[in-house]
Amino acid sequence: MSFIARALAGALLAWLVLSIAAVLTFRFVAPPFTAVMLQQTGAVGELEYVWVDRDEIAVSAARAVMAAEDQRFLEHHGIDFVSLDRALEDYRDGDGLRGASTITQQVAKNLFLWQGRSYFRKALEAYFALLLEVLWPKERILEVYLNVAEFGPGVFGVEAAAQQFFGGRAKGLSSTQAALLAAVLPNPQRLRAARPSAYVRGRQASIMAQMRLLDARGHYAGLDW
Repeated sequence: MSFIARALAGALLAWLVLSIAAVLTFRFVAPPFTAVMLQQTGAVGELEYVWVDRDEIAVSAARAVMAAEDQRFLEHHGIDFVSLDRALEDYRDGDGLRGASTITQQVAKNLFLWQGRSYFRKALEAYFALLLEVLWPKERILEVYLNVAEFGPGVFGVEAAAQQFFGGRAKGLSSTQAALLAAVLPNPQRLRAARPSAYVRGRQASIMAQMRLLDARGHYAGLDW
């Protein structure tokens, strides 16, 4: 084996070891910041980011983001090929191309990667998503997602959002409040929970309806929250 081949093999092995170690670490340790936070303008310390453990987050928040972002979260293994196929089929039928990223993929991107749409970044996102599904339980993935998702400009995590927008705590979020927070997730820089537009209110109502439907179907029964 040539020197270059050995160097490449060594670099790949080091990458695998480091990436697995990072994912395992954050299974048990609260991330002090994420890659997405580092890409914000200004210092990380100026961001609103408050970590809270799962028992300090209302179940309504977990149910709302699942209803809004990833209704097959408890069924897939990091990448939802069913939703992806549907998105591509809608695109072929003339609809706009919509995202099909799972909650797991969003955690992978927020924690470890940069913003962008390149095939290389998407491949890394898929790799980390699969690692997360293998090394973390679903509840941990959802706990981290709720803590690191951006709910407004510079507002990261459901605890900071609850304090900022409702003057309360994440543990006390009602279904209505949780649905409002989930409604801004597609674009928290433009969609505002503090001053919700008619579009955001419409999304909130739709999410609440989906939460009731999923609950009636027993969809949340597999979630230990």
